[in-house]
Amino acid sequence: MRHSYPGSFRARATLLRRQFLQDGGLPFTDALTEDVLAQALAAVGGWLDRISSPLVTLRVSLGQVLYPGHSRRAAVARLVAHRVARGRKPCSARTGAYCRARRRLPEAFFPAAACSVGRALDARADRRWLWNGRRVYLFDGTTVTMPDTPANQAAYPQVYNRGAGLGFPIARIGAVISLACGAVVGLGFCRYAGKGRGEVSLLRRLWGVLAPGDVLPADRLTANWATTQMLRGRGVELVSRLNKAHRRADFRRGRRLGPEDHVVRWAKPTSIRSLDREAYRGLPDAITVREARVRVARPGFRTRSVVVVTTLLDPRRTTTEDLGAPYRARWNAELDLRSIKSALQMRDLRGKTPELVRKEVWTHILAYNLIRTVMAQAAATHDVVPRSISFTGALQTPAAFQPSLELRAAGAAHRLRLHHALLDAIAAHRVADRPDRYEPRVKKRRRNHYGWLTRPRAEMKRRMAKRATQK
Repeated sequence: MRHSYPGSFRARATLLRRQFLQDGGLPFTDALTEDVLAQALAAVGGWLDRISSPLVTLRVSLGQVLYPGHSRRAAVARLVAHRVARGRKPCSARTGAYCRARRRLPEAFFPAAACSVGRALDARADRRWLWNGRRVYLFDGTTVTMPDTPANQAAYPQVYNRGAGLGFPIARIGAVISLACGAVVGLGFCRYAGKGRGEVSLLRRLWGVLAPGDVLPADRLTANWATTQMLRGRGVELVSRLNKAHRRADFRRGRRLGPEDHVVRWAKPTSIRSLDREAYRGLPDAITVREARVRVARPGFRTRSVVVVTTLLDPRRTTTEDLGAPYRARWNAELDLRSIKSALQMRDLRGKTPELVRKEVWTHILAYNLIRTVMAQAAATHDVVPRSISFTGALQTPAAFQPSLELRAAGAAHRLRLHHALLDAIAAHRVADRPDRYEPRVKKRRRNHYGWLTRPRAEMKRRMAKRATQK
């Protein structure tokens, strides 16, 4: 990348990295390097180093995501305060320049930066955080809504059973997440409904990030013949729940490994709708899988036993009890998506065009991976696992330290002391200290509401105005 002012680029990259503890004598300081930023910005080209340069725009976008409210005005106000504190001329407090700069950034920049940070963090994960020495990746999907503009409706239509003007455009998101550190290493984005728009289809687009030997716990929809065979062909091991709607486990058949634990052959279905005829003929006539019943003896769990299907066939290396752990850990994907949608407030997006919506999603993922990097630093420093640290605590704590970390007069030794104090504060916010907690799935608080919008808003306003004139 050719930048107009390399020195300024380096200074701003250092400031951005310092915000997420990416300098100093700390672990995981190579997740967001200058090379990563330069490669991600390669598509920008010759951007003049004005106030709203690419790195400044990225920094303001991250601040907008990380702070409650997601206000553009507040994000730009923080930039004004930062420039004044460093003895520079204040920029305009209006948000127009920032919005135009964000619109100019190429869309490819955001996924490049977000995935680079997530994969760098996952590659450096401590081996003690792995499962049986293997890397485990979770996959799950969710939905997000966006403003009801014609462009968004055309790209991501609302659900079919909503009348015109009553619903919001909706998109489906699928994420591949590292179980060890919680980083998002791959993300898919598509329409909510239609052929090839389901979660399994999204998984097939994303499993290129998985390497041979990796383990993928997935839900029962994934345990179909075609997906199991394709994952096995890539060397990826599947751990899923048997889909009883299509298959039944008969432990009298196959090669017995233990009580309610056997290896069986699944014959190829007569047809697979997601594959064409040539691809179907290229698949083997049968695959070998392992079926094992895992008992659940914990209060509050609705299911007392599950039949797990897996391609981990060796009972000496992976026992029946071992199989229950990664399948149960699949719930962490739900918690991670909840952190992104609730803690980072990505449930309802604000972009008025599909391109801005996708940029907004990837900015959230980048911010999420950077927070996960800080959590990994705290975990490594205090010899705990990252999953035992509160994501919300890690999100809220750095805001108090950020002004001190950005001071130009602060020396390296002082910043390192601040870094360690910040990591101590983050590590103090622990979760998962109530094992096997369970709660009833009911609501206690009664909330009054005004009812639902049953007609287009413009029509409702005309009716209100008509009633007002008739009085």
